[in-house]
Amino acid sequence: MDPVTLTSERLLLRPVGPHDTDAVYDACQDPDIQRWIPIPSPYLREHAAGFTEQMVPDGWADSSMFTFGVFLPATGELVGTVGLTMRSLGAAEIGFWATKQHRGNGYITEAVGAASRWGFTDLAIDRVEWRAEVGNTGSRTVAERAGFTIEGVLRSGINNKGVRRDIWIASLLPSDLGLPSTAPYVPAPERD
Repeated sequence: MDPVTLTSERLLLRPVGPHDTDAVYDACQDPDIQRWIPIPSPYLREHAAGFTEQMVPDGWADSSMFTFGVFLPATGELVGTVGLTMRSLGAAEIGFWATKQHRGNGYITEAVGAASRWGFTDLAIDRVEWRAEVGNTGSRTVAERAGFTIEGVLRSGINNKGVRRDIWIASLLPSDLGLPSTAPYVPAPERD
């Protein structure tokens, strides 16, 4: 798929490229990003270059992963990333991080909403899953504010730097945003 650019009320979402390598590298020096995101630690410039020059373009090219840099339109400053990784027919997993100086202002929640809406309307996704290590309350707050429903805990759900850890899992469906699904959905009956 050809890369696309999205806009929201306050943000520009576009694929990161080689010209964003330094900004990604600088952001990923943050100990909180290295703690919660399964990226190499220490995070070297070559890791950032691999992300911006290979991983992101390859994901778009083979329609397996759609990664956006989240930017302030007025300054072009990187405030984070958000990506949709295809997991199965009609289902994608969303991942994101925010630069330290831009946390707490709702930018990533806004970007998650824009990317999810785009996934539902343009990629025919019927379910977006969010997963994060138990304890990553910042990520959980973003997911909940973006409308995700927490579904539970997956024991030993992630390997983060060689350690198995429990993760939270949540979902967002098109109907949560007032959008139609591409496939019929029949929820489980309520239990007594």
